[in-house]
Amino acid sequence: MKANTKNNNPITMNGEPLEETDSFTYLGSTINKHGGTAEDVKARIQKARVAFIMLRKIWRAKQIKTNTKLRIFNSNVKAVLLYGSETWRSTQKTLKRIQTFINKCLRRILHLKWSDKISNTTLWKMTKQLPIENEIKKRKWRWIGHTFRKPPNTITRQAITWNPPGKRRRGRPRNTWQRDTEKETKEMGYTRREMEKMATDRKRWRSLVDGLCSQRAIRHK
Repeated sequence: MKANTKNNNPITMNGEPLEETDSFTYLGSTINKHGGTAEDVKARIQKARVAFIMLRKIWRAKQIKTNTKLRIFNSNVKAVLLYGSETWRSTQKTLKRIQTFINKCLRRILHLKWSDKISNTTLWKMTKQLPIENEIKKRKWRWIGHTFRKPPNTITRQAITWNPPGKRRRGRPRNTWQRDTEKETKEMGYTRREMEKMATDRKRWRSLVDGLCSQRAIRHK
């Protein structure tokens, strides 16, 4: 896959040219030349939808407690849905798509109809679910903490602070995962070096992440 490059020389391996593609799947995540997460999110929703449908007998079973159904949903559907979400660039559009899917699943598990007029906020409280924006943010910062505790020369440690060489295009810079992370760091009132130091204390880091994900009030919808 070529990503924004002018090099037209074919890439070969053992004398055989490699096939060029606009996107590919690696370790369950969809990667494309534009570097966005929309296609990956779309693929994860589809996989999670299949997982949810395969468990429809459980959702319909009256002898299974609701709490048990929710645990099954979290471990067998939501885990599939949010795989790799730690590195997603979360836009309002993608967050809305994910949240809509989760809300539909939860309403089916609880056998709720839209005519019941249960708000999303009430639905999340009934099922003990975080808003998806908070949950993805929590997963991301937990992963960042693990990464900060790795040696400085590891690829993952270098990747989260790497800036590619060259000049960026004119105009407003495109929002990226790294810019989102830098913005959230500033909102917490810390520098990256201070965050790296705090990550060495797991208990303190866990408290920091929990606080970050509870700062934004849940809006009634």
